[in-house]
Amino acid sequence: MNTTEPSARMRNETTAWTLIFGAWLVAGISTLGALFFGEVMQLPPCILCWYQRICMFPLALILPIGLFPFDRKVVRYALPLAVIGGLFAVFHVLLVAGVIPESIKPCTQGVPCSVTVIEWFCFVTIPLLS
Repeated sequence: MNTTEPSARMRNETTAWTLIFGAWLVAGISTLGALFFGEVMQLPPCILCWYQRICMFPLALILPIGLFPFDRKVVRYALPLAVIGGLFAVFHVLLVAGVIPESIKPCTQGVPCSVTVIEWFCFVTIPLLS
């Protein structure tokens, strides 16, 4: 009988739980940050920010459901949302940085996507935070 196998399995479970918990913390803090910028600071989100929020807000609810009780399969539901939201975020950062030309015009109505509303430390913008 191999006694190291259950120990290795337990370590893998603990690592997986910790990673999902960390992802939940990031999603939760991001959700609270987005709500703070929108509701407290009264900064209206652009279209790309809305798409990112559509992908992020459910993660704050889906991930803890997979933690208590622990279910590795939560990754199947969370990962597509995180990847899609991440792609929107990368596109948004590149648009604000000027790498993607503004002629694409993803934000034709409302708040322009390429406007820098907040800039901390001369480089941290809201799209970079996302």
